[in-house]
Amino acid sequence: MTPTLTILGLESSCDDTAAAVVRVSEADGPQILASVVYGQDKLHAPFGGVVPEIAARAHAEKLDICVAEALQQSGLGLREMTAVAVTAGPGLIGGVISGVMCAKGLVAGANLPLIGVNHLAGHALTPRLTDQLSYPYLMLLVSGGHCQFLIVRGVDDFTRLGGTIDDAPGEAFDKTARLLGLGQPGGPAVEAEAKTGDPKRFALPRPLLDRPGCDMSFSGLKTAVLRTRDQLIAQHGGLRRQDRADLCAGFQAAVRDVLAEKARRALAIYAQEQPTNPALAVAGGVAANQAIRAGLETVCAETNTMFTAPPLALCTDNAAMIAYVGAERFAASMVDDMTLAARPRWPLDQTSPAMLGSGKKGAKA
Repeated sequence: MTPTLTILGLESSCDDTAAAVVRVSEADGPQILASVVYGQDKLHAPFGGVVPEIAARAHAEKLDICVAEALQQSGLGLREMTAVAVTAGPGLIGGVISGVMCAKGLVAGANLPLIGVNHLAGHALTPRLTDQLSYPYLMLLVSGGHCQFLIVRGVDDFTRLGGTIDDAPGEAFDKTARLLGLGQPGGPAVEAEAKTGDPKRFALPRPLLDRPGCDMSFSGLKTAVLRTRDQLIAQHGGLRRQDRADLCAGFQAAVRDVLAEKARRALAIYAQEQPTNPALAVAGGVAANQAIRAGLETVCAETNTMFTAPPLALCTDNAAMIAYVGAERFAASMVDDMTLAARPRWPLDQTSPAMLGSGKKGAKA
């Protein structure tokens, strides 16, 4: 990598508007000089989920503010950047377009290189930003719209070992929260409620554990929660607080068990390529769930695998991960021009067939 790269990153793929400045040097490694994130939870809360049109408008209103704040935090000017990196997909297309157009305006005005970044690569390379993890490593990318096991060999070299064939875990958390009358985003709401619940009270399914491989399914688990809720309401004339807590705990435990077992299988495949010093990293919004982290840590302890997870602030969407990937791409001469287009779908593994099913960010990548 060149001696020092200072990258301005922009992220607007879903419902977080973000800008960050990351510096990467051979002497000091990567440093986050500034990171600004504007969430949209209050805008979408009345609708029970992200509304693409509202998200796109909010991104257009906040992107320039985020950029100004990030530059101010870093103490640097736009012309002191090496390049501008921006999420070019996958995601809600209106938001992605907002970010790409903002980035194009910035590079045109400051005469800087433009780098389009895959949002999923941002999550997948976060362990290199936070822990300087060496290639290759096994990544569990688990978020609101995606869930997949990847062998990460380089900035543009990914092999998918398995993924969800329907709902992603974050999507299932959101839907479960709505079924149980909890707030959004559903992940933190379900996790908080589960703390006082009994995870063994209800016999919820662990989908696809009876089949070989690393593919996953969470739609049936969500349906099982719905049916159990309806039975409880019929029995008691409503959903009692403890019933809800037990359902949340049972649902969370089921997701944890599925991810842990599938991680064990993925590690066995990855170990054939990397028998010494294996590493499992987890990233994405659902990586913030402590029960899921604990399940993965147990698997790693049992298989003598190093486990790494980013700080909670870097689990959810942010622009620091986009800036870092931009630095790696710039160092590899992967620079774009003004023809860079926003992409609603953009699989990391270009050789494997697309996963079946569709989530809130489109077909699984």
